[in-house]
Amino acid sequence: MADLKLATIGGDGVGPEVVAQALRVLDAVAQRFGLTVDRTDLPYGGARYLETGDVLTDDEVQALRQYDAVLLGAVGTPDVPPGVLEKGLLLKLRFDLDLYINLRPGSLLPGVTTPLAGKAPSDIDMLVVRENTESLYLGAGGRARQGTPHEVATQEMWATRFGVERCLRYAFEAAKARPRKHLTLVHKTNVLTFCGKLWFDVFQEVAGDYPDVETDYHHVDACCMYLVSSPERYDVIVTENMFGDIVTDLAAAITGGMGVAASGNLNPDPSANAPSVFEPVHGSAPDIAGQDLANPLACVASLAMLLTETGRRLGREKMIDAGAAVDAAVAAVSPTFEGKRLDRSGLKCSEIGDLLVKAASSQDTSVSGATS
Repeated sequence: MADLKLATIGGDGVGPEVVAQALRVLDAVAQRFGLTVDRTDLPYGGARYLETGDVLTDDEVQALRQYDAVLLGAVGTPDVPPGVLEKGLLLKLRFDLDLYINLRPGSLLPGVTTPLAGKAPSDIDMLVVRENTESLYLGAGGRARQGTPHEVATQEMWATRFGVERCLRYAFEAAKARPRKHLTLVHKTNVLTFCGKLWFDVFQEVAGDYPDVETDYHHVDACCMYLVSSPERYDVIVTENMFGDIVTDLAAAITGGMGVAASGNLNPDPSANAPSVFEPVHGSAPDIAGQDLANPLACVASLAMLLTETGRRLGREKMIDAGAAVDAAVAAVSPTFEGKRLDRSGLKCSEIGDLLVKAASSQDTSVSGATS
C-alpha cells in the first residue's frame, strides 16, 4: 500500500502547468524520504464540462473518498459562464466532503516584495483559519419579481453552534502549536448581532479550554486596516466564511500576491473518510496558458500543506518530513525573485520548477541566486 494515495485535478488554463511542476517536486521529496505515492489524474474542469455537460457528479465525489488528498490546479475558462465551475466543483467538494476548514498561511517569504513599506518576513507571519461550509455560501435566499422595479434579492448568513465550535477548536489548536500562541477572532458583532454574537460567545467558551492561548477580537473592517498598517499584530486569525474569503485575499496581497498564496480545504477528522483538497489561490489565467509563464510557487506551497496536513491526519511522519522539505525549498528559491514581480520575473514555469526540484532534493539553498 502506498504511503500517499493522491488524486490530481489540473483543471483549466495554467492549472495543469503548475500542478506538473508541483508533481516534479513531489517526486523529488518522495525519493529523498522513501515515500511511495499512488497518483491518479482526473479530468474535471471546463473542457470536460463543455464536452459532456458534467462538472462533478455525486458518484465522482464518492469515488474521491478512496484518496488521501487532492491537489487541484485552477478552474475557470472564458467559454463557461461564471459560477458554473466554482459552484459545481469547488463548492461541491467543500460541502459534500464536509471540508469545514479553509487554511491559508499569510507569511512573507525571503526576497518576495510586499507593498508595505519597511515590512520584513519577521513582521508578516500569520495563519488564517476560515470556516468553509456555512455563512452566505450556503446560498439560502432567492430573487423575486425579477426585472421589475420591485425586484428583491435575499441571501442569508447561516451559523450553527456545531459548525462554529469545530472551526474555533481547530483554530485554538493551531494557535497553541505556534510560538506566539495568539488567536484573533474576526467578525462584525456590532452589526451582525445574531451570527456575530454566536461566534463571539462560543469563542469565549472555547477559550476557557486553552488558557495558554492569548485571545483578541477585531471587527472585520478594523482587521483589514491593521493588515496593511500593522500586520505584525496577527499570529492566527479565525473567521467566518465570507469574511475569511476577503481577509485571506488581502493577506495574500501583502505577502507577494496570488503567485505565492497557498490553501487547503480540510476535514481534519481522521475518521471522516474524506480527502482534503489543496490548491493555489490564483485563477486559471487563460491569457498565459500553455506558454510556460505561470509561477508555480503557490501550487508547490500548496503541495507542502498537502503533505504536512495529510501526514498529521493519518499519522505518517515521512509525509510530514517531506512537507517540511517542500516548505524549505520554497523558502530557498523565493530570494530568486528579489526586487522582481512574481509574475514578471523572467523565469519560466519549468525553470522555477527546476530550482524547486533541486532545493527539495538536497535542501541546497545556493539555488536562491540562480537566473535564467
